[in-house]
Amino acid sequence: MPDTVPLVSIRDLSKSFGGQLALDQVALTIMPGEIHGLLGENGSGKSTLIKVLSGFHRPDSGSLQVSGVDIPLPLTTGQYRDLGFEFVHQDLGLVPTLSVTENLYMSEVARSRSMRFSWRAAREEAAKTFARYEVDIDPAIAVDKIRPVDRALLAVVRAVEGLRSTRADLANLLILDEPTVFLPQTEVGVLFALMRRISADGSSVLFVSHDLDEVREITDRVTILRDGKTSGTAETAQASSRDLIKMIIGHDLAEQKFSVDAGAVDNDVVLSVRNLSSEFLDDVSFDLHEGEVLGFAGLVGSGYEDVVYSLFGAQSGVNGQISMNGETLDVAHLSPRRAIQLGMALVPADRKNDGSVATLSLAENMNLTVLNENFRGGRLRKSKLRQNARQLISEFDVRPALPDLEYGSFSGGNQQKALMAKWQQIKPRVLLLHEPTQGVDVGARQQIFDMIRGSTAGATICATSEYEQLESMCDRVAIFVRGRLVTFVSGADITKARIADLCHGQTAATAATPAVDPAGS
Repeated sequence: MPDTVPLVSIRDLSKSFGGQLALDQVALTIMPGEIHGLLGENGSGKSTLIKVLSGFHRPDSGSLQVSGVDIPLPLTTGQYRDLGFEFVHQDLGLVPTLSVTENLYMSEVARSRSMRFSWRAAREEAAKTFARYEVDIDPAIAVDKIRPVDRALLAVVRAVEGLRSTRADLANLLILDEPTVFLPQTEVGVLFALMRRISADGSSVLFVSHDLDEVREITDRVTILRDGKTSGTAETAQASSRDLIKMIIGHDLAEQKFSVDAGAVDNDVVLSVRNLSSEFLDDVSFDLHEGEVLGFAGLVGSGYEDVVYSLFGAQSGVNGQISMNGETLDVAHLSPRRAIQLGMALVPADRKNDGSVATLSLAENMNLTVLNENFRGGRLRKSKLRQNARQLISEFDVRPALPDLEYGSFSGGNQQKALMAKWQQIKPRVLLLHEPTQGVDVGARQQIFDMIRGSTAGATICATSEYEQLESMCDRVAIFVRGRLVTFVSGADITKARIADLCHGQTAATAATPAVDPAGS
């Protein structure tokens, strides 16, 4: 990097919660015009650091310089804009029912003292703005009708426009807190192209991510946090993934491929699915066997991710039959309540909105599946629930070990471990997983893999776009193409390369005929 004054310099930043240090004398330097990565395990302090920069958290100690100017801490609410900071958080902060234009100019309307605002002129200006960033989004369409990648691009453009309109003469820093976590891999490059244009225009970007490949592709330098401390800073081009992993977790990550049960497909059938069809699925049939981990893979829109929600009764317009526990049921009549009664559990990809109640405590979320068992005389035994939560927190290594802390305050990996623990209590017959390690750091991923293979469930279905994950822990992998289950791979054939080859349709002969389940379905 050029020898110049840092855009942002943080020194000796510390912050504690309930006596536990979340940040311990953290240091971070961001140079003008660079894309700087911020890495670390869940609970390493990344989110706390960002919330200090936004003025949400008051640090215990530390110093902040912006373009060489000392800035007193803590920052007040909204002061980050005067400094020239803008944030794009994981949830993007968009209103789905409003139009693209309305979302783009929401803050401007709120600040305007005029009673009149021309939305026709705003749409025209929005089109010019998107053209300037080489982004192709219809300004008139509702946000819930556009692609996930376009929502991310909209949020980033809105933030950058906020930088352009700010009165700050100190900085131009865009802070992206895991903006790619819900994006298909094929669309991440679109967002990266925009980030490069922003950097080329002179703004700096702080990019928070768990994905080492993404960080290595897009960043100039990277800073790693571990246990609330700065583990190190490196020039990205000169650091291998192995180097970064060692700084993240403190040691080399041992390569692990679970010893799968080669005979699992010969075990009793736990779940039989026949002729599952919907808007996204076309006549899908398969059997799931006792002790089996069955993977689902395919390209975006191929339907592989829809099966788990259909089986849980969480999608409408689904037809077909399932057989489980000696019963045969029409999927059209399934509901989540009925699926749970049958012995199914679902851990969805969007754990914050679909799998939990963020404003309830950790203990309350972990005990949602067993509330009925903890009523005595019409009253809920809260002390028993808290005791139960403490035991689960210890068993599943949820950090920090604070059962009364709001669930939404925990990092992604610890939220996911809490959800896994919640469902393990009911000992499900079938555990349904969608992207179980999405937004989870490399250390917590290994713990979640261990949970999946050591699950109390009779069998597991794991739908994911991460082929290495499927390679490491599945007994079989089902490949989906255009809504159809076209083939299974098992044993030594379960490799990242083989799965990718099949998903991308390079075996046309396989995709031309329906799959034959080697287990006999």
